Amino acid sequence: MKIAIIERIEYCEQDKPFSKRYCLDNSFKDIFDELGILLIPVVSEKNLAEICNMCDGLIVTGSVNDVHPKYYGEEPINDKEYKFDEYGLVKSLVQLFANSHKPILGICAGIQEINVIFGGTLHQQIPNHNLRDQSKHEVELDPSSFLHQVYKKNIVEVNSYHKQAVKDLAPNFKITAMSKDGIIEGIEKDNIVAVQWHPEALYDIQFFKVFIEKMIR
Repeated sequence: MKIAIIERIEYCEQDKPFSKRYCLDNSFKDIFDELGILLIPVVSEKNLAEICNMCDGLIVTGSVNDVHPKYYGEEPINDKEYKFDEYGLVKSLVQLFANSHKPILGICAGIQEINVIFGGTLHQQIPNHNLRDQSKHEVELDPSSFLHQVYKKNIVEVNSYHKQAVKDLAPNFKITAMSKDGIIEGIEKDNIVAVQWHPEALYDIQFFKVFIEKMIR
């Protein structure tokens, strides 16, 4: 089995001339090694159809780069800087996999991009969710959701490393996880699942195992 996974652009000024990098957190490698799944990293907008044809599913990873609000019809707030635009690559790949009816998993920035790709909008800035101290908060799960199949409970604790969030839900999606302060933490449609937290950072191998079993195999 092969799963495409999007690598993200990061910029490290102090490491010139090697400042601009495409990155993937090591936890993905460890988790999918344990599951016996081959990851196919994606860093270019070239040959995306070929990647879609050869892979069984797609993971849209988290990113330090926010989605520019022009993609959902808004102006940026507070003179916010958008250094790198990853949306074009993500949109093209998501549409290819969706049109091929292949499963897609979105994580953190992935849920935001997926929501915008299918017609939703975002809160450009939210408080109290970029919890860099690695603390957790509770989210409530829809009993009919994929997420409930993973955790088999109505409330779970998740990590939180985001400044943006889903505002207007994309058509035909359903909300499957919600935090107590009203932030949307999970959405689903057909074989697309997206969450606002980082299950890979929790080494939540069960999450990825059930995604493979329920959505791909």
